Amino acid sequence: MADLETLIDVAAGRQPADLVLRGAQVLDVVTGALMDGDVAICDGRIAGIGAYEGRMVRDLTGLTLVPGFIDTHLHIESSLVTPFEFDRCVLPHGVTTAICDPHEIANVAGVSGIQYFLDASQLTLMDIKVQLSSCVPSTDMETAGARIEAEDLLPFRDHPAVVGLAEVMNYPGVIHKDPGIMAKLKAFEGGHIDGHAPLLLGQDLNAYIAGGIRTEHEATTAEEALEKLRKGLRVLIREGSVSKDLNALQPILDVASSAYICLCTDDRNPLDIADQGHLDHMIRTLIAKGTDPLAAYRAASLSAAEAFGLKDRGQIAPGKRADIVAVGSLVACDVQTAFCSGVEATASTFAARGHIPPVARHSVKAPQVVPESFRSGGNRAETDVIGIVEGKIITDHLHEVIPVVDGDKQPDITRDLIKIAVIERHGKNGNIATGFVRGFGLQKGAIASTVCHDHHNIAVVGSDYDDMALAANRLSQIEGGFVVAEGGQVLAELPLPVAGLMSLDPYEKVETDLRALRDAAMSLGVKLEEPFLQLAFLALPVIPALKITDRGMVDVTKFEIIA
Repeated sequence: MADLETLIDVAAGRQPADLVLRGAQVLDVVTGALMDGDVAICDGRIAGIGAYEGRMVRDLTGLTLVPGFIDTHLHIESSLVTPFEFDRCVLPHGVTTAICDPHEIANVAGVSGIQYFLDASQLTLMDIKVQLSSCVPSTDMETAGARIEAEDLLPFRDHPAVVGLAEVMNYPGVIHKDPGIMAKLKAFEGGHIDGHAPLLLGQDLNAYIAGGIRTEHEATTAEEALEKLRKGLRVLIREGSVSKDLNALQPILDVASSAYICLCTDDRNPLDIADQGHLDHMIRTLIAKGTDPLAAYRAASLSAAEAFGLKDRGQIAPGKRADIVAVGSLVACDVQTAFCSGVEATASTFAARGHIPPVARHSVKAPQVVPESFRSGGNRAETDVIGIVEGKIITDHLHEVIPVVDGDKQPDITRDLIKIAVIERHGKNGNIATGFVRGFGLQKGAIASTVCHDHHNIAVVGSDYDDMALAANRLSQIEGGFVVAEGGQVLAELPLPVAGLMSLDPYEKVETDLRALRDAAMSLGVKLEEPFLQLAFLALPVIPALKITDRGMVDVTKFEIIA
């Protein structure tokens, strides 16, 4: 950053700026005014808006400048690419700050996964901020590759990229004062603590917020979001590849409430980014549904910065970081170019970044499975079944009668009842749990994945045990990823060798491979728009109502494994 004297001289017009953005209007996200004037940039910061000369001038005539967008909660791993490819993929969509929780890789590799993201954040063009993962594992009802306690997080607390404690998913642990959770809350007391409390209301919500929680992204209805707002939480409207809450929450976002509402994606893959966009997609969708443009752009920038204590950004104003997005139209949010700390996102600036080697290679240490591994014993026909709610990560807890035939409860595609299994893959115990799920529409074959929130064991669904075994075993051979199999053949696969979560390929190839995977899944009869991430969330035991881990079916409402 420039020294303060130089910045003041540039702001006063006594020295030329490093870069002047000329010809565009500037959106003030406080008043909603559109201002004319040059934007002067000095060593990454905005010096002022007015009449300026610069060593370089960028003509942006006809465009409108808005503050860079801030994604307030996401897991970069869910983009299926490394932080460097995520940077290259998303910054051109106007996202200049990403507040990430690396708990996906942390569940596989522990604190070395967090260190990888912190190191990468110092090299990316986009500003990656890191929240320190609070729930690794998310509960004691699963087997993860690592366990992180409060003392493991403390050495990272003062890192320049760290903004606080990441989503506290174990909300029963907060309400009932679990010692491990309490130690983490106390370690970050007074700082930012992010929340995760789906469907939590009333006095339990009061107790959760009293623990120091300040932001929350799990509201799925306007009523839930309003209660959380009224109790002091900043609500993050989420629109990911699976969790799509924008339509439900759009009515609560207006100019008055926008100061306390932010936007996030949580989990969004390159295919959806290519087809629809990222936060730019959220902004133009909100506006198309009637949201005032000031409210939408404020939520995406200044409100986000204020919510997370990032006082140096969120507004095009003197002294702020030069995180600036140029759009052709406020309504269309059609990003033409983006500047992060005064550096324009171009092929050459991306190429000039430094890089670090990936971590957590060869992390899939699962037992070899055979078709018989997926048999479900028992002597009761009454069966708990996971009911998928498309576009949500919450599930229904269904009860179906599935007869035991030759000692096994078998898939019944006529009733859309297929087998689901979770296989422990960290080399800890080799657990295999089986159950049933409804909602895929799958008629044949199998789908398997090591993206399996948050423990990231192997999750596999199918109607044919042979194909389930083929798909699951193939994941060990390719270091994790996604596999679609049918008739004894692998129809499509996407290797994710970094922790079984991220590809080493460019995001363009990942997008292409995802299209082939989706087509292969549809050929099995799958009717879900995003079957792979939908599968991944069926194993997350902190989201109601019924889930499955390597230890068995989990009644999330009771927060216990079903006997």
